[in-house]
Amino acid sequence: MPKTPPAQTALFESLPPERQPLAARMRPRTLDDVVGQRALLAPRQPLRRAVESGRAGSLVLWGPPGSGKTTLARLIAAASGAEGEQLSAVTDGVADLKQAISRARTRSSPTVLIVDEIHRWSRSQQAALLPHVEEGLVSLIGVTSENPYFDIIAPLRSRLRIFHLEALDHDDVLAILRRALDDEERGLGALGLEIADEALATLATLAAGDARTALNALEAAAEATRGAGLSRIESETVVEAMQARQVRYDRQADEHYQTASAFIKSLRGSDPDAAVFWLAKMIVAGEDPRFIARRLVILASEDVGNADPIALVVAQSAAQAAELVGWPEAELILSQATLYLAMAPKSNAALRAIGAAKSAIAEGASTDVPLHLRNASFSGARGLGYGRSYLYPHDYDGHWVRQRYLPDGVEGPFYQPSDQGYEVKHQARLAERRQAPAADADPGLTGESAGS
Repeated sequence: MPKTPPAQTALFESLPPERQPLAARMRPRTLDDVVGQRALLAPRQPLRRAVESGRAGSLVLWGPPGSGKTTLARLIAAASGAEGEQLSAVTDGVADLKQAISRARTRSSPTVLIVDEIHRWSRSQQAALLPHVEEGLVSLIGVTSENPYFDIIAPLRSRLRIFHLEALDHDDVLAILRRALDDEERGLGALGLEIADEALATLATLAAGDARTALNALEAAAEATRGAGLSRIESETVVEAMQARQVRYDRQADEHYQTASAFIKSLRGSDPDAAVFWLAKMIVAGEDPRFIARRLVILASEDVGNADPIALVVAQSAAQAAELVGWPEAELILSQATLYLAMAPKSNAALRAIGAAKSAIAEGASTDVPLHLRNASFSGARGLGYGRSYLYPHDYDGHWVRQRYLPDGVEGPFYQPSDQGYEVKHQARLAERRQAPAADADPGLTGESAGS
């Protein structure tokens, strides 16, 4: 692979090394230095081949913070041999883009344009990139921590290859930390520090796959250790430097929806351990308790339903109680409701029933109300046949009588109870009633006499 040209190095490293944080100093300089992302960068993988050939084209690097997106973007730009431009969607706008494009037009060689956090640009700002990518004036490398299928406009996305980077695993983070501790040129190797194995493992665990967080915490722990006149970094110093376990989460972004999905699927799958784990993640990340409560209420009908009718009562009560007490006590209420719903018998019969009925209507089923079911409380209704031959259920044994309630030509069943929980009783009762003979109409039981 071609070495990084000096011009590229100058472009991306504006501060002298001694003023850069450890995470910046330890950025990989070649693809072989990159830790993790084997699915993308292992030999003969498509992205690796494209980068080494210098023809990566326009693409998006999508992944969680600290997974190496920006570093990889710079390596791709450097390998292309093209001139480089880098913008941040956090601080730069269309005016900055126009300046970068103007510089690109003055060059005889190609230009690679890196846009960091590209998802933060509005639709119109993203659209401003389109003609320049389309004509090939620039090769765009978008860097984003959010789902590009949601946050990048379709016309631009269709011109980009999307590569998904995963969070680094525990061993990857350990390898990065050890490299920083051993490197005497860019890392901490010249300081002569040691670190307890337990402290190193704790640091890798608390970083939650984020290399930048891990290196920043290591640097802070190293400074605290040296400041205390010590040479060995201990677990207590690491925990103090990290302050709290890092949780990848944004209440309006992809991780929010993916975590909620795991939460709901765990509840639906009747796994209380997994359900309360994902609940805990949302709580630690500061999720709105009302969002969690709403999801519980929906699930109580969608996935439990009449297999346990009390589930909806529990979920609704939990929503009201969580609203009343707020954090942190609301976590107890939401935990109780979560565990109840996870353990409840499951039925999606309510979901299937309303879906089947809506489908029948969409496919042309009659929606005309049969005459005997129509309101006969106004003058002239009897002359129209409204309410005639209606059978009043309370006048029959068991307060039930078989008569037709669906429009002519519309046949069920739409509700098919499951064999779970309370719905077993529904199943037996419906089977009996659906096989019962129709009763003869009692002329004395009309819509008017029955109260319509």
